[in-house]
Amino acid sequence: MSHPPRPAAHDRGRSVPIPSGSAPWDFPEPLAVGSAPVPEYGSGSLADLLPTLAAGMGVTGTTAAITELAPADRNCVFLIDGLGWEQIKAHPDEAPYLHALLGSSRGGTGRPLTAGYPATTATSLASVGTGLPPGAHGLPGYTVRNPATGELMNQLRWQPWTAPAVWQPYPTVFQLAHAAGVHAAQVSSPTFQNTPLTKVALSGGTFHGRLTGEERMDLAAEQLAAGDRSLVYTYYAELDGAGHRYGVASDTWRGQLMYVDRLVQRLAEQLPPRSALYVTADHGMVDVPFDEEHRIDFDADWELRAGVALLGGEGRARHVYAVPGAADDVLTCWREVLGEQFWVASREEAIAAGWFGPRIDDRVHGRLGDVIAAARDDVLLIASEREPKESSMVGNHGSMTPAEQLVPLLEVRS
Repeated sequence: MSHPPRPAAHDRGRSVPIPSGSAPWDFPEPLAVGSAPVPEYGSGSLADLLPTLAAGMGVTGTTAAITELAPADRNCVFLIDGLGWEQIKAHPDEAPYLHALLGSSRGGTGRPLTAGYPATTATSLASVGTGLPPGAHGLPGYTVRNPATGELMNQLRWQPWTAPAVWQPYPTVFQLAHAAGVHAAQVSSPTFQNTPLTKVALSGGTFHGRLTGEERMDLAAEQLAAGDRSLVYTYYAELDGAGHRYGVASDTWRGQLMYVDRLVQRLAEQLPPRSALYVTADHGMVDVPFDEEHRIDFDADWELRAGVALLGGEGRARHVYAVPGAADDVLTCWREVLGEQFWVASREEAIAAGWFGPRIDDRVHGRLGDVIAAARDDVLLIASEREPKESSMVGNHGSMTPAEQLVPLLEVRS
């Protein structure tokens, strides 16, 4: 069934023509909260990866939640920012090595993992490093409200500055592994060595900064060989940057994918004995066209702004903080305006549906929006005035669609 298009902001409140053959009441219902594909917390999400590997090396306090994975003495996780499962499948020519490994994913089942909600870098890296879902580690979005100050907190850039150990108090899996005698190491860009996000999500053992991808691959292999039991993490960010700036349909992004494919092969060919290499990602990505139909501008929409004190999250995964007493009205309005294209939930509905994991810590509860909106269609809720840089990105992510949510767990063993 086809439905009338959503009226532009300047047309709402006026008479909108009904297409021929449609009854005036023939409008679709908002997307049901329960129809959103919730991540596989506890059995197949990013948060389950490091605990599974650590448990296989005998680290106390960790559990092998991804049952398809066989233990190894030396484990390396190579996280490629922005490399979704769907993107690998769609580009066999640019990524022949990665594409050939698709059948190895998730212990040879040929299945992906789920990133967790929202599918965004700060949230996913915290899930990887702590082994906890977002509702526990407390980084549940790109920007969220700090209940202590009432300000928006950017959890990727850590602005405004907040005490890291207060914001995320749990130990990382690397810290647990190091305490258990496992050789733990991170190999990444020197830029990330002392960032608050690294401290709360990836600290433990030793950090090794290297500038080029080739240097990181070579050093990651060396660090794997440095212990009888090793847990090594390495990271590459530039694919994500190319996707945001140019889109996953661009030549620039495909060129980065070709480079990433060579990096993975370079590392795989250097694995020391008794090693397992896992190639994964923090999220996938979708390109969103630059027109009013696909990019809804919060800053130009009086209906969506009504009763909203703060707009958090990002274009495909919004946290909406209402002025006191207006949460129900904001929820009703957002469902009426966006409910055909976004899953729109109250905070309690999203918690009950398990969007952020099976539990929400008390300190995290107020960080979640009064209203939470997750895109189903290829649309963005931009904020052109308050978020000009983010609003101009071609490639985007954050929601629960397969293109954003599904990430690989490709495996090579020696």
